[in-house]
Amino acid sequence: MTDTRANRVAKRIMVIGLDGATFDVLGPIMDHGFMPHLKHLITTGTSGILNSTKPPMTPAAWTTFMTGMGPGRHGVIDFEHYDPQTNSLKFNNTFQIKDKTIWQILSEKNFRVGSIHLPMTYPPQAVNGFMVSGFETPSVADNFTYPADLKQMILKEIPDYTYSTNWQRGVLGGRSRFTENLEYFKRNFRQNVRLAELCTQRYGWDVVMVLFKLVDNIQHKCWKFLTPEADDKYPTQKRMVYSCFQVLDECIGKLMALAQEQEATVLIMSDHGHGSLDGRAQPNWLLKQWGFLNLTSSLAQFTARVNNLIFRMTKKKGGRYAQPDMGIEHDLAIDWKKTRACIMHAGIYGFLYLNLKGRQPGGIVDPSEYESLRDELIDRLLSARDEKFKQPVFQQVLKPEELYRCTRANHPNLPDSMLIPRTGLAVVRKIRGFKAVKWALDGRLGGTHRVEGIFVAQGPGIKPGLKVNANIADITPTLLAMMGLAVPADMEGRALSNIFEPALKVEFEPPKKYLPTETSAEIFSEEEQRLLTQRLSDLGYLE
Repeated sequence: MTDTRANRVAKRIMVIGLDGATFDVLGPIMDHGFMPHLKHLITTGTSGILNSTKPPMTPAAWTTFMTGMGPGRHGVIDFEHYDPQTNSLKFNNTFQIKDKTIWQILSEKNFRVGSIHLPMTYPPQAVNGFMVSGFETPSVADNFTYPADLKQMILKEIPDYTYSTNWQRGVLGGRSRFTENLEYFKRNFRQNVRLAELCTQRYGWDVVMVLFKLVDNIQHKCWKFLTPEADDKYPTQKRMVYSCFQVLDECIGKLMALAQEQEATVLIMSDHGHGSLDGRAQPNWLLKQWGFLNLTSSLAQFTARVNNLIFRMTKKKGGRYAQPDMGIEHDLAIDWKKTRACIMHAGIYGFLYLNLKGRQPGGIVDPSEYESLRDELIDRLLSARDEKFKQPVFQQVLKPEELYRCTRANHPNLPDSMLIPRTGLAVVRKIRGFKAVKWALDGRLGGTHRVEGIFVAQGPGIKPGLKVNANIADITPTLLAMMGLAVPADMEGRALSNIFEPALKVEFEPPKKYLPTETSAEIFSEEEQRLLTQRLSDLGYLE
């Protein structure tokens, strides 16, 4: 990599990640005076929308941040991936990333790096610095740090450190434990700051990332308390949730002070935005109605649900990974001999696969029908309307190779089609009831992801008051250019040179082929898969 450090504009950089943050929430909170530190950064720096990936999912988006590449290059679109050869789902981990990350690039150039709680960093990889893996880490019993001895320091200094999301439900749907849940969020935020301080003292850094994952959890769980209507309907709960953001801002203030001590430029970003979850789109119900997906029988479907319920009651909440021989049939008793297409997994979007001969073990769709069947399903799905409002269920149904400008030869396990629901809906695999959309019940409004995240930058040379509209892939090339390094020419993101005065000088270098580390071993044990399934299901994923 070409070293052009004469162009370096930042002595050090601190990146603060607010997972799922949106100005739709933060704006009113700042207006109420609860987040003065964040408001100061916005007022004295550059800010605006940071557009997420398609899909706007945590694993896809944070991997795009780390690589400067879209999902069609780095290969991660969801928490899990479908393996057609075995007709099974597996959790993603660092070994699925097909491009070099910012931590690897900077380490190779002898910069000290640090990453705290960034998703898609488990198992943690060796870097020139330190790494504390993200929320896909099963538990503190696992090796969640690099170097390995950092784990013991963390557990000694923070005895109650945990990867549990810890949302406790009471007999009234969680309200009886609401205060306890929010206090857990606050404690987690403060622990992040303590981790940053400890690692700075022990290792030092040139570029560091500190991620607040539970910002996303708050919005998933408490969205109805963050709406304008909550002023009248839930005033007490709204004030309580706002207090979490007040603590978050206090933590941002402490990190700002740490950055100032280290003479670091500060960037704040989110991987996606957030909005209301009005309902869940059920494309597998549509496929069943149209005859493309068949279940073995109503009795088998009922039996699958009962077996799952019994397992959850007797063996704790574990999902399809914890139950022997359940696989894809965890919720759907599918007759593969008569099924031509199915949503195999879903993460905001639906990921549709044809049951293709020569690819799946029991494939029935002839390869000669592949394109015509894809096109037919796209037309049918785009014409689908919900029963309540008579509006399109899906705003787009795309072929991944066209969306990502990649080839299926390089990414044979990408979905055959990606279903993008209309705003306010999220796609699920399950079939519940007899409608294309299962609407949220009154009083049960939750949150889900939007494309529009946030970006804030403040430091020497950064224009004050500037508003931008950027993409999450732009951040890594910007970081490289800020540190005086050339940007690989094949990065899909572009350095945000215009946020600096004078404009940031950006040089490019020819791309170098990257051979990712591969492992044939399963990273997660059955018990770890159970823990992850429970954690993700609790947030409404893996449905």
